[in-house]
Amino acid sequence: MITFTHLERVSFAHSVIYTALLIVAFGLNNPQPETFILGLSHGLLWIGMSLVCLHAARRRIIPLRVAVAVAVLGGIGPFFGSAEFIREGRRRARARAQEAERSAESPR
Repeated sequence: MITFTHLERVSFAHSVIYTALLIVAFGLNNPQPETFILGLSHGLLWIGMSLVCLHAARRRIIPLRVAVAVAVLGGIGPFFGSAEFIREGRRRARARAQEAERSAESPR
């Protein structure tokens, strides 16, 4: 099932894998097969996340802005997508709080 929370969690996991790839490739002098495995994981996750996020945007599960951040900027670094998920999560929390405030103020 595709939900905002599931996509957000996978995006964060993708960012962790990408961070590990950067550390292994540049900090540890590119040991193999670790670099290959992390690079392949990043590439496959980026492709999968791109397709699923575009589908989720079409179904209005996530905004197009988040899908574009994952699909376009995610190849450079998945941090862009994770940042957009955080931003959208905060926007949704504010909207829920405002809705709760409005419903508490309305007479019954």
